[in-house]
Amino acid sequence: MTQKYTILFDLDGTLVDTAPDLMNAHNHVMKKYGYPTKSTNEIRNLVGQGAGALIGRSIWGQAKKEFHSVEDKKIKDQMSKDFVNFYGKNIINESTLINGVKEFLKWCKGQNISMAVCTNKQEHLAIDLLKKIEIYEYFEYVAGSNTFDYCKPDPRHLTSVIEILGGDLKKSLMIGDSETDANAAKQAFLPVILLENGYTEKNTDEIYHNHLIKDFIGIETIVSKYL
Repeated sequence: MTQKYTILFDLDGTLVDTAPDLMNAHNHVMKKYGYPTKSTNEIRNLVGQGAGALIGRSIWGQAKKEFHSVEDKKIKDQMSKDFVNFYGKNIINESTLINGVKEFLKWCKGQNISMAVCTNKQEHLAIDLLKKIEIYEYFEYVAGSNTFDYCKPDPRHLTSVIEILGGDLKKSLMIGDSETDANAAKQAFLPVILLENGYTEKNTDEIYHNHLIKDFIGIETIVSKYL
């Protein structure tokens, strides 16, 4: 039997434009704690590494995994919890599918392609979003930031999912929108299809990729070359 092909998808900024709802959750928390709010475009440059990193980068300009004070960590942890709680209750108020996503997922199903989501959003939030935006049924597995002991850009976030699906690294690719996705895929030796105008501060020419797309319209032509 011929080995099925596997496609791994990022979620935020790749499958779904979640920036408006992420902005609302972010600004809710910032107002509560007395910090400046951000615009939707600014939020697109901050997301991709999880809630804690979003809060840290918004306040301190970096994720600050190593804090100069215990108070910094307490503030970030509490704000992150408040962010996740608010966001979870308002996860699909303004979020929309990226153009052409559902049509491409249907095409992949018809091609017998295995599909999974690898996101740095918490697993339960990712599953909830996928269900509410009505594309959860297309995926065989959803790996969030807390599914394993590691997450993107660690390549094991991708390779572990491929292994779980019974896939083959040589018959897999990653579709994402940021350097976090691209770096994980590069280290896993996977081809990368990168969306323009992703949730990242970097220009597309600074990010590793094999193909660049505006949205999912016509992406079947690219993917067919790998099957």
